[in-house]
Amino acid sequence: MNFYDFTEPVPVVDVSDFGDVHARAVANGARQGTPVLIGPGGRPDPRVNLFFRTGRMTEARPATWRRYAYALVVWLEYLRVVDRSWVKATAGDMEAFKEWRLTALDNTGRVQPTSFDTDRAALNSFYLWAGERYGVANPVATAGAGLRRSIRQPGDALGRLSMGRDPLRPAGSARRQVKWMLRSAFEQWRNIGLCGYGFDGLRQPGWRGINEDRDAAFVDGLYGTGLRLAEWASVLDVEIPTPGAARFAPAHVAAACLKGGKAGRTYRIPRSVLHAVAAYTDPVEGSRAEVVRRAQRAGRYQQLPGVRVVTGYRAHSRRLLIEDPGGPVSVSLDVLGPDERRRLFRRTPNGLAPLWLWLAPNGLPKKPYGWEDTFDHANRRIAREWAKTVGDGAGVDGCPLWARPHMLRHSFCLKWYSILSAVWRTRVTGLSEEETRDLRDQLGDIWYQLAALMGHAHPMTTRDIYLEPFAGLEIDYLMALLDEEETAGVDALLRTLAHEGGRTVQPVTSPLSGQAAIR
Repeated sequence: MNFYDFTEPVPVVDVSDFGDVHARAVANGARQGTPVLIGPGGRPDPRVNLFFRTGRMTEARPATWRRYAYALVVWLEYLRVVDRSWVKATAGDMEAFKEWRLTALDNTGRVQPTSFDTDRAALNSFYLWAGERYGVANPVATAGAGLRRSIRQPGDALGRLSMGRDPLRPAGSARRQVKWMLRSAFEQWRNIGLCGYGFDGLRQPGWRGINEDRDAAFVDGLYGTGLRLAEWASVLDVEIPTPGAARFAPAHVAAACLKGGKAGRTYRIPRSVLHAVAAYTDPVEGSRAEVVRRAQRAGRYQQLPGVRVVTGYRAHSRRLLIEDPGGPVSVSLDVLGPDERRRLFRRTPNGLAPLWLWLAPNGLPKKPYGWEDTFDHANRRIAREWAKTVGDGAGVDGCPLWARPHMLRHSFCLKWYSILSAVWRTRVTGLSEEETRDLRDQLGDIWYQLAALMGHAHPMTTRDIYLEPFAGLEIDYLMALLDEEETAGVDALLRTLAHEGGRTVQPVTSPLSGQAAIR
């Protein structure tokens, strides 16, 4: 499996009269990120690859293509092993595939029910398309659409969605595996995995922190902003605010970088994250400037196809001025997706320089999916350190400290659930049930506010998928999860609410003594 990348140089093809490889790919319906699957004999099945170039899949994002392509490859490889063509696969083959993926003792790569459920959805989409186009029977057993119904519980403003379970859906797949990290655990993971420390808190001898400032700033940003991996990985340097006095500086995610986004949205960057990014981009001491200089000396940027030179940026309208043969063209940042952003450069006295914030060691823009490898390397390093110093002979597989990118988003969500729960409790203290309902109607409850922070289209997504496991936790316990700076911010917020609401008796600072006086 591979993916078309029109920003990379075309490989040499030793076939006469083949023509331009990229031009032929576009003529065949390929776009940036379109998967191409090659069979065991070294030749593609054009029917399979056409799935990603026609029908509803043409409207999907590259991330969806990747996930569906991986699911399809595993299924096709399974069929190859059992000597069955994909066009003749039966419901029995699919049931056997499910058993192999989930429970077969001879499969050391078994997956969780939630992962298989995603594979099931991908294969169902593929066979529905293949059935319409080629008359292929769908081996994926599905529930009828008539079983879908909406249920609203008493006092439930959002309602719940219930539907018949597809026969092939695993019983354990109804709920996502939500995992989160306390800030202390996150900082330990970052310091050991990315910054060369040991479990004793000391820097390990021989550590070469080539990308340390970049990696630490990146994961701090994921934990502090709650953005998805691809969203935070696609920001440009002009989109990062300058560190200032604000505890949380506003920034904007472009619509073309959001998951299913039809419009961009505002998010907040903690001041500590801005300082970490500023250190990474420092023109003297930051690693980013050094890799840019190396790439300029090697002439790498001039060799990239499709480079677009930016001559100006209008911050108030979020528009770039881009060189064009007919004169500068104004382009909105909201319409520029990740692949287009990686081709944006500006001219400097030393040559071209990228606007893409996160760069690889060779100076080229680091692709969003490359960060998965960064997390894997960090987890392996932590496991080795744990096995050597803490594990008592348990081996690397027993290491309890690890992280995935989406865990940091979950952690952000839980943190703000804790904060908003404390604020909401202050708002409704002393109110009747009717007054509480009126307040919820006017301001929205916790779930609406969290949905805005997370960028979810509907608060039910936040409530039922992200935070349902934490909904029963006590507020005092939730507040204990925050670090000192976060707790101080919550305390200040609650004092402001109490002062404006007039419902709480507070100490007053005497202008003469500077001490709190009773009023």
